[in-house]
Amino acid sequence: MKLDAPLLAQDLAASGAEAKQLEDAGFDGVVGLEGPHDPFVPLIAAAGATERVELMTGIAVAFARNPMTCAYLANDVQLVSKGRFILGLGTQIRPHIERRFSQTWSKPNARMREFVQAMRAIFACWETGEKLDFRGEFYGHTLMPPLFNPGPNPYGKPKIFLAGFGPKMVAVAGEVADGWMLHPLHTVEFIRDVSMPALDAGLESSGRSRSDCEIQAQVIVMIGNNDEQVAKAQDGGRAQMAFYSSTPAYKVVLDHHGWGDIQPVLNRLTKEGKWLDMMGHISDDMVGLVGVSGTPAEAGAKLRERVGFADRTSLVIYNETGDPGAVADLVRAAKAV
Repeated sequence: MKLDAPLLAQDLAASGAEAKQLEDAGFDGVVGLEGPHDPFVPLIAAAGATERVELMTGIAVAFARNPMTCAYLANDVQLVSKGRFILGLGTQIRPHIERRFSQTWSKPNARMREFVQAMRAIFACWETGEKLDFRGEFYGHTLMPPLFNPGPNPYGKPKIFLAGFGPKMVAVAGEVADGWMLHPLHTVEFIRDVSMPALDAGLESSGRSRSDCEIQAQVIVMIGNNDEQVAKAQDGGRAQMAFYSSTPAYKVVLDHHGWGDIQPVLNRLTKEGKWLDMMGHISDDMVGLVGVSGTPAEAGAKLRERVGFADRTSLVIYNETGDPGAVADLVRAAKAV
């Protein structure tokens, strides 16, 4: 199992040093986040500072961009990193696309499928020199003068992963992507009962097998050296779970476990700005099923057992040990055979 970690430095110039620390700690990949900064920028710094780790956007908002801009960015990071880049794409939700990015929201599953197909056509044009002639319902790319064609990438085409939560988008990932990225608000039971059948249906529809689509699970990990520290780390995890659970789109996993009643309550609390009140609605049972916690050694062992269905795992870590080396201990425990 490969382990990935997010790049969290707000000083983007420090992203290279942070990535090197994560590489030295044993991680296999580092993830640039779409938040207050563009997710591609820290990966450029990480590429120059590391030699082994893969570099991934987690995620880049597809509908805030277009297939051509993403193709250029992905191709360039693939070049700079010498073939270590994975383009992770996601839809975001309608209010962000329309009100933050001022872009069009419509038919997200069909639009995302076509987005990836358009990128594949662009990559094929650059690789083989064939005429660019992609004409879809949402995107059309029919112009590629030689001056703007970067040509074949010596490291090959970058992989494209899709984030999917609902069964229809998970099926799209199985149909067209090189990998499927799981949101942190999931449980093993939900993946088994709902997500995996959808992924298999998508794979079958395109004549592919499970080996054609990697699975990356994002997991909230809460660690401490004693009960008090673990409890404090769990408070951080609860806050994140509460925030995710306030979103209507994620209610499906709550309903699967009989937790659905908390979603409208949490949604109301977000609108009232009562962020601290939200944590009290996340039960110990939910903390245990959505995340893993304990000492670094305990959490690592739990993580290894929990994500047996995944090829790689991206960790969202709440570390209350006071020891940065605890993360390396966690990684060693998770990878122990």
